[in-house]
Amino acid sequence: MTMTIAHTNLAGVFPVLPTPFMEDGSPDVASLRNLVRYLVTAGVDGITYPGVASEFGQLTTDERAMLTDVVLDEIDGRVPLVAGVSHTDAEVTIRLAQQAAKGGAAALMIAVPPERKTAQAQIEFFSRVADAVPDTAIMLQNVPAPVGAGLDPDVLLEILTAVPSIRYIKEETLPSGQRLSTIRRSAPETLRGVFGGAGGRYITDELRRGACGTMPAVELAEVHVALFQAHRTGQSDQVRELFTRMLPILNVQAVFRWSLTKYVLHRRGLIQCRVQRAKGPLLDAADAVDVDTFLHDIDDLLISQKVLPTIGDRIHGTA
Repeated sequence: MTMTIAHTNLAGVFPVLPTPFMEDGSPDVASLRNLVRYLVTAGVDGITYPGVASEFGQLTTDERAMLTDVVLDEIDGRVPLVAGVSHTDAEVTIRLAQQAAKGGAAALMIAVPPERKTAQAQIEFFSRVADAVPDTAIMLQNVPAPVGAGLDPDVLLEILTAVPSIRYIKEETLPSGQRLSTIRRSAPETLRGVFGGAGGRYITDELRRGACGTMPAVELAEVHVALFQAHRTGQSDQVRELFTRMLPILNVQAVFRWSLTKYVLHRRGLIQCRVQRAKGPLLDAADAVDVDTFLHDIDDLLISQKVLPTIGDRIHGTA
């Protein structure tokens, strides 16, 4: 495996890979590799794995470590990986962080532990991790309650000042745009940027307020890439148009999460099956008809099927 090249500043579109599973519920490594190929083809700036959209809470520690290595191997230095190493046990977080850093991860994403109720408790946690991986940037993921702590900006700023290894924040507590503005206005110089999350549903507001990037779900990666490129070139009308055209899918994704993502990826021939471990609502037949219609409406924005079958065929061993 080629080590990931050094990346001084992370910015742009970093979709969160889902974890594909086989019909028996075991991880589908071939489909995971296939998704990495899809993202590289789509022109993403980087990749994130594993995160909430990856069902990381339903993976064992050994599975997380193994699958992160698979992603790093398939990336092979072409784009940076932000490796998710969140765990309630600091020792497990450190073990995952050290392995990902050794494998070449560009940054380590860590969700704020919700059981640590004070700023000092958070500082102690992040300081321990930072000391264990001193040469790798940390991204603090501010997930809203009840999954995360949903820290207020003033607490985040206190943590940033105390732990300079935290170079990025992924802000997902709402209203994310207002919080992003407060953080950027008062952050120490060690903070390199703030990413948006929440499936990309608030990306236009976040970009207006200076977000350096976004970490959406993976199923419309090429559209997110086009939107961010329009943002970079100052085409605000094009940003709004692309966002508006994605909204129907983003709305369904907000409700059905993994089910929507895996339905779209399976329909596009990128994964073998739609099995999910995480609990949550599943698309029924009527929902699927809606999603198919919404996808048809944005077909001109998606990578051509002339390209995707070549990617998808690798799953089935024909390429």
